[in-house]
Amino acid sequence: MNWLDKLERSFGHIAVPGLVRIIVVLNVVVFVLLRFNGDWVHALVLDPERVMHGEVWRLVTYLFLPPTTDAIFLLFALYFLWIMGDGLEQEWGAFRLNIFYLCGMIATTVVAFFITRSSVTNAFLNLSIFLAFATVLPDFEVLLFFILPVKVKWLGLLSAAFIGVVVMFASYPANLVPIVSLGNYLLFFGPQLFRTAMTNREDMRRRARFEAASLDNGSEAWHRCVICGKTELDDPELEFRIAEDDREYCAAHLDQALAKKND
Repeated sequence: MNWLDKLERSFGHIAVPGLVRIIVVLNVVVFVLLRFNGDWVHALVLDPERVMHGEVWRLVTYLFLPPTTDAIFLLFALYFLWIMGDGLEQEWGAFRLNIFYLCGMIATTVVAFFITRSSVTNAFLNLSIFLAFATVLPDFEVLLFFILPVKVKWLGLLSAAFIGVVVMFASYPANLVPIVSLGNYLLFFGPQLFRTAMTNREDMRRRARFEAASLDNGSEAWHRCVICGKTELDDPELEFRIAEDDREYCAAHLDQALAKKND
């Protein structure tokens, strides 16, 4: 990505290393605080109306809302988010991960202000991190239901299929929410996915043309009797011989060829 390279050369020094780790720690802090007073959640969500009334902190604080209220599932969810953040930062570097996350925040804000016009969570932002992780490190294995090892790419494809169903069958404007919310993923991976799809499509066309040519070649007979015109396609058990006149005969008419020679 040339534009990312240019940005990194100019602003890479201001990147926040371990950004996702910081988000995870703040999720834990907010989870503990909500145990004391659950009503605080209303002061943290991204609510466009309240933002327009001056509560601008909501543009950031929604990032710290835990994805679940169950302590056990939260532990595993945040642990996996930590792993994904570390994996992406190791592959990309801190600056690119920061830009990816910032673009996700902007996309979520656009959804809240212009599509749903209501409060939104950080669910799609976390999903974008998961999809990015599944794209960059597809062979990473996770324990499904804490038992079954599954490569993360299959879970990513399952998530993508679910998003596709929502986009196709949800009513407007709900069907725009996944597309816009995952704008950061599309920005980073859209061109690559498009090129891959075009390459695969061209490969399929070439394979189809090759198979068609193979079938055409396979339909042409290798042997043909000069008397009756039968080929191995008419009877796979039929035997053919080349006589001394360099012409080919089936077994039934080979004697006629020999008789002509003797005459």
